[in-house]
Amino acid sequence: MLSGRKYRVEFTPVQVEFAEQIGGICRSVWNTGLEQRRAYRKRGAFIGYAEQCKQLADAKQDFGWLADAPSHVLQQTLKDLDQAVKTHGTWKVRWRSHRKWSPSFRFPDAKQIVVERISRRWGRVKLPKFEWVRFRWSRPLGGILRSATITRDGMHWFVSFLIEDGRPIPQTHPGPAVGIDRGVVVAVTTSDGDFHERPFITDGQRQRYRRLQRQLARTRKGSNRRKRVVARLGTVMRRVRSRRADFNAQLAATLTRRYGMVVLEDLNTKNMTASAKGTIEQPGSRVAQKSGLNKAILDKGWYGLELAVNNAARYTGSKVIKVPAAYTSQTCSACRVVDARSRESQARFACTSCGHVEHADVNAAKNIKAAGLAVSGRGDLAIRRSVKRQPPRPRARHAAAPAARGIPVL
Repeated sequence: MLSGRKYRVEFTPVQVEFAEQIGGICRSVWNTGLEQRRAYRKRGAFIGYAEQCKQLADAKQDFGWLADAPSHVLQQTLKDLDQAVKTHGTWKVRWRSHRKWSPSFRFPDAKQIVVERISRRWGRVKLPKFEWVRFRWSRPLGGILRSATITRDGMHWFVSFLIEDGRPIPQTHPGPAVGIDRGVVVAVTTSDGDFHERPFITDGQRQRYRRLQRQLARTRKGSNRRKRVVARLGTVMRRVRSRRADFNAQLAATLTRRYGMVVLEDLNTKNMTASAKGTIEQPGSRVAQKSGLNKAILDKGWYGLELAVNNAARYTGSKVIKVPAAYTSQTCSACRVVDARSRESQARFACTSCGHVEHADVNAAKNIKAAGLAVSGRGDLAIRRSVKRQPPRPRARHAAAPAARGIPVL
């Protein structure tokens, strides 16, 4: 089974400069290839990966700086572009900006990569045109090497090895099912009544981040002082991202070991966190409130948890199911009656029909679990009513007959 191993790299100053150079070349190849594909689409033609690789080889004669990067690294960039276009479409693939995109490139040929351990805490890897590169041996490699990817996160560089760990595909997990409700107050609530929450930023880091933001507002764009402040801001947020990823990984491992089926809401986080400012012609309303909600959603790492659960389920055989999220917070898990008034507050759910009282997140998680059992065929389908169905509109008490309203009866 394919797995990843990530280590922090200790580049020399010369290697840092060379890595920045290769990252810039790969960014240029990506943008040029994407521009070429869009130009072909405009005139109704098509160009693929094979043809672009041939043109890349010819372009090295006219642009000598392309030869500074390893050939298979540039070919891998075009292959990644080809896969992105097949998945998202030519017009939805984004450009790689010099300011927003962090350098990243992959060495796909494992025969040209050599990994050695030199001490208890250090190892080294030999990459094409890089020679030997030291990295911190924080965990065993534990598998057959397939490829290596160099990335930069803030001021630090990392190497990620794709390995074949030799683990067989597990059998189906025999455990029970669980529903997962993701929230902005409590990150994760299960249908068994467990609450999982962890602060990702400390009070001291929050104060330092606000202080750095005020310093950033007083700097001039393009100045060296501004670059230093941005680097310090990135250091704080990198630690926050690491804690969030650690929380999602540990929780995903716990859920997939304990349960045979994990049911999640089908949430489109990108659309849910879109800005509400609108346009000049149609400005949005409650922009500040929506901005605060977007920050709370992104801080909890909803999509990161989904990725972590899918990754951990490969090793345990657990089944991951996504169900529609509509009306899960307004449905009573006891009597299945849908009423928005039952959700009295963020934490309290009191059914207006049967009087069932429960924590609102636990009630929603139970509804998510019931929907997942119905979809998978493991639940009680005798209810014959989906918890996702929209409540019917109330009918008028004294509706006139069709003939009385002047409508002919067929």
